[in-house]
Amino acid sequence: MTYCVGLLVEDGLVLIADTRTNAGVDNISSYRKLHVSEVTGERVIAVATAGNLSVTQTAMAMVREGIKMPGSEEPESLLTAPTLFRAAQLVGHAIKLVRYEIAPSLEAETVNADASVLIGGQIGDGPISLYMVYSQGNFIECQPDTPYLQIGEFKYGKPILDRALRHHTPLPETVKLGLISFDSTLRSNVSVGLPLDMIVLRKGERKGDVRRIEAGDPYFQILGQQWSRALAEAQHAMPSPPWLDEGA
Repeated sequence: MTYCVGLLVEDGLVLIADTRTNAGVDNISSYRKLHVSEVTGERVIAVATAGNLSVTQTAMAMVREGIKMPGSEEPESLLTAPTLFRAAQLVGHAIKLVRYEIAPSLEAETVNADASVLIGGQIGDGPISLYMVYSQGNFIECQPDTPYLQIGEFKYGKPILDRALRHHTPLPETVKLGLISFDSTLRSNVSVGLPLDMIVLRKGERKGDVRRIEAGDPYFQILGQQWSRALAEAQHAMPSPPWLDEGA
């Protein structure tokens, strides 16, 4: 399993993915699941993948090299797509083709062929956008009312985003919330693990800041420690159940 989250606010985009993949308790590995295609000053496209690794890796290879879309005579790739919407269509079509080709053999071995993708970024003068692509190839776009999308093992990291993230949240606070979301997930699910890969795209720059957060990263450790301390302090500051006070 994995966890990926994309956060789209007024000031830009943050996309974070873990690297853990496993095929059982004794076969745990790390694979990069955040893929960035960039032409400085012209486009930045980031894709985070979850689900069957062979499906997502093959689909990503296809959209990097070029894929023919229905009704199109020439192959298209992430570096030629005119809009991010078109890039999402390319990724969705690639996933659908790969699943159609290999799903029967995987399912015969009781292997799940599902895959999902977050794709975000900016092309030319178009807006910074974020999409979630499903296994069937269809997708949805992130909207200001709910300024984030998640794939994979997302239930542990969702509550903090629901409570604190807004479309007007400043970008540094957005990064902080995304990392706290991961800290909560790492504490509750062993199928999600460090290192984390992250890209931050600031509005108007068309240049991604990509970094990897390794185990022992000082900032990530401090963030987790202070978040745990803040939760404990908030819990202690809350009033006790009045019916228990009455019976004391």
